[in-house]
Amino acid sequence: MEKELSELSLKELWELFPISLVAHSDKWTLYYSEIESLLKGMLSQYPVERLSHIGSTAISGIWAKDIVDVLIEVSKDSNLENIAKVLEKNGFIRMSTTADRISFNRGYTKHGFADKVFHVHLRRVGDNDELYFRDYLNERPQTAREYETLKLQLWKQFQHNRNAYTDAKIEFVRKWTQKAKELYAGRY
Repeated sequence: MEKELSELSLKELWELFPISLVAHSDKWTLYYSEIESLLKGMLSQYPVERLSHIGSTAISGIWAKDIVDVLIEVSKDSNLENIAKVLEKNGFIRMSTTADRISFNRGYTKHGFADKVFHVHLRRVGDNDELYFRDYLNERPQTAREYETLKLQLWKQFQHNRNAYTDAKIEFVRKWTQKAKELYAGRY
């Protein structure tokens, strides 16, 4: 009998869903448009302030995991848990919860990744450093290429350890996000 995803250990999950980078694809913009429309309809009764395409698939021309990241920003007084329940009822799988952030995925199956995979980040408005990082790299192709090079170096080393892969990128991301927030102060 096959295990459900919720029954798999972290090691088993990392084996089933390894880090894999692919060349930039225009399909990611289309996938984002599809999920954005779905989310707008699903959350039309909730105080959504902004939906945004974030992550490496939102950075022009660089290699990325074939996963589209979406940021949902809701009003500061929103009940995140109520919105999370709507997402879960509509097929999103909760991955993590903190007081101010809830993350979901869609497209993870017992047999590996589906054709379209999404990570959805539910947060209060203003918790959006990823927008600054995205914009900075899109406006600075050389910095984007440096990020791509770092990701390609880390890929095989941490193919089955997502946390280590993410942690190894933190210094780069923090450095350029801070620079972007100084440069684009008040943009978001």
